[in-house]
Amino acid sequence: MMSDQQTQSNPNKAAVSVEAAPGDAVRDQSVASKSYPDGTFVGHFSKSEKIKRLMWNIVQGTIFRYSPRRADRWRAWLLRLFGAKVGRVKLIRSTIRVEVPWNLEIGDGVQIGDKAYLYSLGPISIGEYTVISQFAHICAGTHDFERSDFPLLRVPIKIGSRCWIATESFVGPGTTIADGVVLGARSSVVKDLPQWTICVGSPAKPIGPRKLVDVTTGARLDQS
Repeated sequence: MMSDQQTQSNPNKAAVSVEAAPGDAVRDQSVASKSYPDGTFVGHFSKSEKIKRLMWNIVQGTIFRYSPRRADRWRAWLLRLFGAKVGRVKLIRSTIRVEVPWNLEIGDGVQIGDKAYLYSLGPISIGEYTVISQFAHICAGTHDFERSDFPLLRVPIKIGSRCWIATESFVGPGTTIADGVVLGARSSVVKDLPQWTICVGSPAKPIGPRKLVDVTTGARLDQS
């Protein structure tokens, strides 16, 4: 079993859930006392989860993938059927890939473009009216490469409201993208991004503020 030190409190990080393999033992105290980002789950999926993932892959590869182009509500319903929390989405393309739907939360008005990959090994939260463009990769899984057993880490990602994650961008595990962020094409997010900024590069960094005007009222949404 993992040492109890694995879940001791840390001034900067909360304790994590741990799933240890039978007979697993920690041989290095520096590893035993290590902590991960808040909400991280350490370990692989249970047998029941693997069965659910198999069932979802069958559904995703058939009636989800080959549904009519504008059958967005149908695809949202299928995601909900497998445990996803999905609001009144505006667009979900049939070619997107969702790894673990019950780890997914999508707000109202969200648009997810063709072949976006939501690698939801850990929880992924997408705020209302956010756009995830084609080929974007939202990656809520990684490994602890400082341990010889290379354990799977299922790490949460939070994307705020009214963001735009542009084409072929990569959002890494454990990151938070605040409200109103525009992430430039092919950028990589490895650290949190501040609200109402335009961010580009690898790693992505803010290059300026973002202004957003409501076309109905003329109000500045970035100042509300």
